[in-house]
Amino acid sequence: MQVSVELSLYPLNNDFEQIILDFIEKLKDSSLEVQTNGMSTQVFGEMDIIMEKIGKAMKEVYAENKAILVMKMGKGTLKL
Repeated sequence: MQVSVELSLYPLNNDFEQIILDFIEKLKDSSLEVQTNGMSTQVFGEMDIIMEKIGKAMKEVYAENKAILVMKMGKGTLKL
């Protein structure tokens, strides 16, 4: 099933920028479309792949940091 996911990661550290950039890199996959802007990251593609990527990336974030992840998901490719 194709979905659109909007993610905002809020690391609770002073070095938050690198943590966010590393998180976004871990989401990238040849079968997914990843778009970023100043407020969030949008990921479009197969739900199972996206959820696997988010889960793995968040485990790595939580292994070394405290952070909050805000996620919105909708069925289909929801682009403006």
